[in-house]
Amino acid sequence: MTLAYVSLGAGILSVIVALLFLSSVLKEDMGTPRMKELSEAIFEGAMAYLNRQYKTLAPIVIVIFVALFFVPVELFTHGDPTAAEKVQGLSGKLALPISFLVGAVASAIAGYMGMVSTTKSNARTTNAARSGLQKALTIAFKGGAVMGLSVAGLGLGCVSALYIIFKVPAVINSFAFGASAVALFARVGGGIYTKAADVGADLVGKVEAGIPEDDPRNPAVIADNVGDNVGDTAGMGADLFESYAATSIAAMVIGGSVLGINGVLFPLLIGAIGIVASIISTSFVRMSGEDGNPQAALNKGLYGTNIITAVAGFFLAQWLFADKAIGIFVGIVAGLVTNVAVGYITELYTSYHKRPAQEIAEASETGPATNIIKGLAVGLKSTVYPILVIVIAIYASYIAAESAGAGLGIYGIAMAAMGMLSTAGMVVAIDSFGPVADNAGGIAEMAELGPEVRKNTDKLDAVGNTTAAVAKGFAIGSAALTALALFTAFSESAGLEEINILNPIVIIGLFIGATVPFLVASFAMEAVGRAAFDMIAEVRRQFREIPGLMEGKAKPDYAKCVDISTRAAIREMIAPGIVAIGTPVVVGFLLGPLALGATLAGGTASGVLLALFMANSGGAWDNAKKYIETGKLGGKGSDAHKAAVVGDTVGDPFKDTAGPAMNPLIKVMGTISLIIAPIVAKFYVFQSIIK
Repeated sequence: MTLAYVSLGAGILSVIVALLFLSSVLKEDMGTPRMKELSEAIFEGAMAYLNRQYKTLAPIVIVIFVALFFVPVELFTHGDPTAAEKVQGLSGKLALPISFLVGAVASAIAGYMGMVSTTKSNARTTNAARSGLQKALTIAFKGGAVMGLSVAGLGLGCVSALYIIFKVPAVINSFAFGASAVALFARVGGGIYTKAADVGADLVGKVEAGIPEDDPRNPAVIADNVGDNVGDTAGMGADLFESYAATSIAAMVIGGSVLGINGVLFPLLIGAIGIVASIISTSFVRMSGEDGNPQAALNKGLYGTNIITAVAGFFLAQWLFADKAIGIFVGIVAGLVTNVAVGYITELYTSYHKRPAQEIAEASETGPATNIIKGLAVGLKSTVYPILVIVIAIYASYIAAESAGAGLGIYGIAMAAMGMLSTAGMVVAIDSFGPVADNAGGIAEMAELGPEVRKNTDKLDAVGNTTAAVAKGFAIGSAALTALALFTAFSESAGLEEINILNPIVIIGLFIGATVPFLVASFAMEAVGRAAFDMIAEVRRQFREIPGLMEGKAKPDYAKCVDISTRAAIREMIAPGIVAIGTPVVVGFLLGPLALGATLAGGTASGVLLALFMANSGGAWDNAKKYIETGKLGGKGSDAHKAAVVGDTVGDPFKDTAGPAMNPLIKVMGTISLIIAPIVAKFYVFQSIIK
């Protein structure tokens, strides 16, 4: 148990370093009064959204918190007298509700820390870009690192603390459920917010009015800049916080059953190594001079984190497992390799330096229809290689661990997921760098700074687009491995040894599960459409009714557009949440554990594929437009560019709303199924008929 305090200490260290980075960023100069004004407007809009989101979620969290008091904690000890003894008394009865509440609150805290950091870093990055690219890169990265280290530190620290208090991994799984519930709403709500603003700003501002993307005359420009932070900072952070929590606990549950206490502690210690590796590797993020490549600087941080984690993980496995070490270590390496490989494949299909995005740009020369057809084709094709990487990682980690000892194969898969997520501190830092860079460019444009400043911020923004796409690939890959770990833990908790696909109850569950991601994606797309309709109408109204707005003599009503996005996001995020939480409960209590297991399998398979398809096609559409904006195929204002803007508008809710929503969807289904598994195994409505 002493080793659990080591992982707790690593989590605390991560949060302390995050706060030190935030303090360092806040000491930097924000620049001109106009830059300060714009940054404060973005900050206030972001905080207003977060406050309303969490106020809306609070009653849901309270209802679930109270309900968990009535769930018998003894069901989660699986007949183990030692575990049953550990959860006796008041402390045991508090395990499920307290763990759930801590998960929800910790996720919210991470979201606040990241949002404050990125919205406070934007103008400071712009101001630094006035003197050079290196300093601007450093500030933007530190701003993003606050979110990354907060996610990893709070995730590992809270899981470690709960394990130290309650001592039975299975009874703290509700921590992951709390994180999952917040993540789903944050991802869906954040995606709706950002895309409603983005679509309104693009279609009316860029296409109809013919003004630049970040022109201060555009009424939706502040909402658009707020949305970058809401989606790619708070949303992505909550998503990976959830993955981190769910994977850690699932690996602990599986490890305890096959390897005892060492199997429980190993995932926590791998998480601690990943945090230390991320902190060390932040010092590697430097360019080789002012003419250096910002992408290469960020890659140094990511590769450094992976290498340090792999080396330290090898020695840790040797120390804890002796003759079984290599088999288990292969799982860690498989996760780390999957991390890099999925990121590379995502870049291959989305970067405008690569052929897929360029082919979409070329298809734009014959109009929006051919642009969209080609974009859909690229997205569909892009699912193949990531899935091959994931299944190879699953097979390699299973075979290697199983060869080290019978029954260890499933633990090997869980450690592949943990290996991948151990680098979350650095991955989220690099992802959150993107919104800072994007906002910095927007502030440079709106504050009417010189072309040299915009040139520097554009370099950072171009890298940010790539890191955002790569982080989405990471999130999808980690969600797939996390869902598999949750599925395995569910099977063990429900007492399932196999799921026979010839059983009609299994087929029913499989089809129900496969349908849920499509339904949730539909909700998300429709929500963006409705919110964008309101946003477009408001932007048009302001251009029409505010005298002198187009001439730059009057100021638009930014707050009205921020409010439209906020209200739409809060209103529309409820239905997907009900479907995600309600489906496993209804299927489980009506049809039992077999059907519920099949539902998880179907939801995971279709959810991962749909996430890859939507994220990659959306990213490719976006960068096809950017490729034309570099001067290719007629450049800005050409017919090809107008067609590409339409494609990008379709792709926006694909890559930033519906696609990312699949990750928390399949994980929230897994975490709630794991919580109710021992109950539905004993009690379900059609038990006599199905048996």
